[in-house]
Amino acid sequence: MLYGREAVLDPRGLAARLIGLGPNGQGRVPFEHGEDPPVTVFTGGRGMGKTVLLKEVRNRYLGFTPLALLDCAAVEEPADHGAGWSPVTGALAELAVQLSKRGDTVKPVPFPRLSLGLVAVTSVGWTREDDERARRDLLRLGPLLATVDAGRAAAAAWVGRVLAKLAGTAAETGAPFAGLVAEATVETVVEEFFNRFRQAPDDWFGGYRNAGGRGRAGLQQLAVDFAQGGPRREEAEAFLAVTLTEDLHHAYTGLRRGSRVGRPLLLLDNAHEPVGRALVEPILRARADGRRDHTVVLAASRLHDHQALRHAGRVRLPETAHQAPCPRTSRVGSGLLAVELTPLTPTQTRAAFDHHDPAGRAPADLSRGVHRLTGGRPLGVDLLARAAGEAPPAVRAALTPGGLFDLTVELREDSAPVPVAPALLAALLPVPRPGPYAVLSAAHDEESARRLAQARLPAESFDGDVALRVRDRLRAEHWAEHPGRFVGDPLLRALLLHRLRFEDDDHPAYSSWRAVHETLRRHYGPQPGPYRLHHDLALGETAEAVAHLRLTFPGPDVLGWLGVLRFVASAPYPRERNRTGPDPRRAVALGQDPDRAFPDGLDPDSAELHLSLRRLLHAVWLLSDPLALPDEEVADRLAHELRRLSGRHLTGSGPLWDAAGHWPRDIRAWRELSLPPGREDGV
Repeated sequence: MLYGREAVLDPRGLAARLIGLGPNGQGRVPFEHGEDPPVTVFTGGRGMGKTVLLKEVRNRYLGFTPLALLDCAAVEEPADHGAGWSPVTGALAELAVQLSKRGDTVKPVPFPRLSLGLVAVTSVGWTREDDERARRDLLRLGPLLATVDAGRAAAAAWVGRVLAKLAGTAAETGAPFAGLVAEATVETVVEEFFNRFRQAPDDWFGGYRNAGGRGRAGLQQLAVDFAQGGPRREEAEAFLAVTLTEDLHHAYTGLRRGSRVGRPLLLLDNAHEPVGRALVEPILRARADGRRDHTVVLAASRLHDHQALRHAGRVRLPETAHQAPCPRTSRVGSGLLAVELTPLTPTQTRAAFDHHDPAGRAPADLSRGVHRLTGGRPLGVDLLARAAGEAPPAVRAALTPGGLFDLTVELREDSAPVPVAPALLAALLPVPRPGPYAVLSAAHDEESARRLAQARLPAESFDGDVALRVRDRLRAEHWAEHPGRFVGDPLLRALLLHRLRFEDDDHPAYSSWRAVHETLRRHYGPQPGPYRLHHDLALGETAEAVAHLRLTFPGPDVLGWLGVLRFVASAPYPRERNRTGPDPRRAVALGQDPDRAFPDGLDPDSAELHLSLRRLLHAVWLLSDPLALPDEEVADRLAHELRRLSGRHLTGSGPLWDAAGHWPRDIRAWRELSLPPGREDGV
């Protein structure tokens, strides 16, 4: 889903200005940052399109400049690897192999220095008694060594010579064995692979600590530090990360300088993970020290406020369309440019629906309703737009955002369609068991979440406070918080409540849903306060809420009364799956459904007030439901009821009259009902 990402992808967009090349090789583009490009980090929560954006950059530049894409949260650990492998060394080897590939207009990039460094650290776990271990590890390095000499790497005869050299290695007094093994291994590999290089690649390692300019000594020390673990290993890995960019630098500044168009490109997804930081931070430090390389780093991070970004230059995505300033200071972090990915606009959401439903057979307001529900989160917009486009013709004209949850969508051509709601929930909240999250999504705060956990999730408490575990996971995933909801994001909360309602396929009892809301109703009882009445509505029971609104209506705090109405009517509606026809709340709001629980003993005036408030409650409940679509007739009835109520109240007619004018406008503008009515900050 790439609507709204033109600032990065256009022929003169951010990526082109950093790489110096238009997408698909469309000519040179002036470098915006000259010889000192920033490490650009796209920030945004799950579903904001970070991965899709990086993949699209890859697709548009693949074959036109050296590039590699790595998911730092999914570095694959080889089976039966030796002590010389770590997630960082594995990531570096993978990046180098991808960067070395030949393309339509791309010359292969060799990685002699990185090859030597990884050969040295790979050897740290070898012994003379276990040459099979060494053989497996060396063969695993074959693709990396093939970037230097594909023919020799494929033949693998060099492995035997390395093992022979290793077997003849004599122990030296006081010399760490890891260093001796590295020396023997590197010596053989240099003889086998690097004789065509005019300057020995191992000279680069003379700059490593304690090497004193001697390359072989630096490689030995590198291996010793890697074997030691802890901070020393981190130091060795950091040097190897810079070694990757050093090889890229030499590929761009060798005898054929100027023959390459477009800087090499590192695309790092989930760069907030430890592997991502271990790759990026050494490059930043080296650049802060004055080193210049030709590598463009585009990374993605779910965390916009990560500690590593505290000194970064910050811009929002649309601001980068023509310029992305990133002034360098004395701080290392000034070499970072944090680009906040912004939600899609309503127009871009409309474009997504037009793409998947070009005939416009879905309701005209559906895209706007989906935008309200998703907040413009690209993943949600794309999946729900696809579902609308693939919906059966018989249901398409009456679709609502909630109805889209009940559909299926084809995510891959080679697999069967999948249910929309579970697929979207799994993408936004990838946890092994979403059940506890669904239960707690009905809570309002930590106290009510803890009460729910005690009553409904006793088996989960053995690992500590369930509510706090869930809260911390949501915070770690950077989901927005809301003062009145335990799960703050409207889309995530709606998906979790959908799971709570339908996960056990218990129609018509809906026992899980009922048990959760009854637990919360007891928690807030026995008096008919706003929270208890809120859960009454979630259980489909409205009589007590109408009675409470009628009894409290004459009071002097009319704004408080409107606030109670708004809160009670924000309850999730107990939907029926695949229900056809109008929403049942509509008939009540329009006075077309008689009150079967009409209380006895009311005088005519109280009876009229009761019926008016019943209509008003159902109108607010329907019109403020993010899973429903606005209804003009119901909105007009809402205004009518509020105007009539303003004439009945002895002292507080003003707020009721204002609500009659402003609340329908809020609904038509797809805003939450304002309180005080008309105040833009009143939501």
